[in-house]
Amino acid sequence: MRDMKRVAVVGSGFGALSTIRELRKRDGDVEITMIAPRAELIYLPSLIWIPTGLRKPEDLRVDLSRFLLANRVKHVAARVTGLESGGRLVRIDNGDSMENDGLVIASGGRFIKRLPGIEHTIALCEGIDAAERIHVRLNTMQGGTLAFGFGPNPHEPQAVRGGPVFELLFGIDAYLRQQGRRNQFTLVFFNGSEQPGARLGERAVKKLLDAMHRREIKTYLGHKPVRFEPGKVVTEREEIDADLILFMPGMTGPEWAENSGLTLSPGGMIKADQHTLVEGTERVYVVGDSGSFPGPDWMPKQAHMADLQAAAAAQNLLNDFAGKPASATFKTELICIVDMLGKGVLVYRSPTRTLVTPPSRLLHAAKRLFEKQYLSRYRNPKPLPQRAH
Repeated sequence: MRDMKRVAVVGSGFGALSTIRELRKRDGDVEITMIAPRAELIYLPSLIWIPTGLRKPEDLRVDLSRFLLANRVKHVAARVTGLESGGRLVRIDNGDSMENDGLVIASGGRFIKRLPGIEHTIALCEGIDAAERIHVRLNTMQGGTLAFGFGPNPHEPQAVRGGPVFELLFGIDAYLRQQGRRNQFTLVFFNGSEQPGARLGERAVKKLLDAMHRREIKTYLGHKPVRFEPGKVVTEREEIDADLILFMPGMTGPEWAENSGLTLSPGGMIKADQHTLVEGTERVYVVGDSGSFPGPDWMPKQAHMADLQAAAAAQNLLNDFAGKPASATFKTELICIVDMLGKGVLVYRSPTRTLVTPPSRLLHAAKRLFEKQYLSRYRNPKPLPQRAH
């Protein structure tokens, strides 16, 4: 009889790697397999710095081979195409199916690309290639109008990526000023809401809009974009001329989830309970961007939340293996530094308090230091200490 439990972790991003770390800290024997196209982490929070040259692509790519070896994790280089048997079989794109005793889905979400003409925009968070395209365009333009915006998932308030757009906007503004070229460009920000970035809290939104005003960034608020054309953003009310459109659509769940048999939210995300257990399943958990979780509508889609959810998922899965009830939950909090290239603003939100700091050079330095420390655990891994569960 086989005693060793097999855990499959889908993905190689923040939620997946934190799940692996948390599992291995708690159990030295569980067999862990990571299913992802590449054994590579892309440090998405620093994509904002590629367009302005503060980071190069190689700075943000991390080969995970050493981390996986140090923690005795098998890597299957494949994409997931679906599930069978309630999640006990994971179908992959070579036609095979992988068995597991427990499954953690941390594959991330995908952008909703339904607006007509969206191919005329660039979405920074699609990855390094997108960030490099922005860098090239920015440094070959002699002037013009740069339009920045983001959209929602109308059925999933949590599934929006506004923070990186604010950072890209302020970062490019600062970059052009450093180059002495800002007067050659018009910067505009457009959003269908009167309060863009409301998840950050009312105080943060006011500070961000005030900062745009001080930097002479035009705003077009309260009217949704209905389509994009070459050189133009068309909203419900007006047309905005733009030589470069940087737009972040809302997010939904992975495409394969639609026919997986898993319970999905109205917005297409994988629906989980407060323990990160996928509704209606046994030992199938979800963490990070692909999940829909109970909690306030401002719950962020960010690496910090994925880390918190991963700790809960790992503990509850091991509890299940041991015949114990799920007990671990995760706290909801938003922590981010909205970077402005040379300065940063700290935004913190929990169910009981909100904090927004003035811009500070120290916070920009802190964001860079956090990146270095976070990546060192994967670039220079050490076997994790284990504790009984």
